[in-house]
Amino acid sequence: MRLATIRRGNRWPNRLFLRLVAKLTRMEPPDVVRTLNYRSGFFGGPFTAVLHPVMRGRSEWTIGERELFAAYTSYLNQCPF
Repeated sequence: MRLATIRRGNRWPNRLFLRLVAKLTRMEPPDVVRTLNYRSGFFGGPFTAVLHPVMRGRSEWTIGERELFAAYTSYLNQCPF
């Protein structure tokens, strides 16, 4: 189920961003981008702030291994991303 507000963006900067992405890439932004962009101060911003250090910060695992773990987890959860 996709809510219309998430699909189009809830504030004018979000709507502008989604339109620019669609125009520049010539395809609709993925649902992940829409979700992170919707109410970005509540979810998208804090989530991205935590996600980046986890995926790119210091670790015994390489960046590639972490990306592979994330991709495999998405596969197990039947998520296309």
